[in-house]
Amino acid sequence: MLEGEVIAMRTGSEPVTARSPLRMRLWLSVWGTAWALFGLVAFAMNGRPGWAAACAVVLVLAVVDLGVITYRMRQGPRYQPGRDVPAYEPDRGEGRTRGRLAGGGRPGGGRTDPPSRRP
Repeated sequence: MLEGEVIAMRTGSEPVTARSPLRMRLWLSVWGTAWALFGLVAFAMNGRPGWAAACAVVLVLAVVDLGVITYRMRQGPRYQPGRDVPAYEPDRGEGRTRGRLAGGGRPGGGRTDPPSRRP
């Protein structure tokens, strides 16, 4: 961590205000599926088996991703894990400093070098 960097404490409302990227991932996966299928057909017809195989791998990955995305979307927005997963406990910042003093940790907080030497 850099000197002078402040650690922002979490509010605990993140699960309530979080937005899921599943719809964006769905459309990107559909886009990738379409282009991979097009590339597979085009390269196979032009006698480029290496590129056709690469497009086939991308196609398989995109279709698997589509399956994972639809599975998670069907779980719904209120999906909660099972009883074996502990409840979310927000970080209260215990054991950490919330910010560093401006003087590098000195109690005075200011610089000790003369004003002519300041950058």
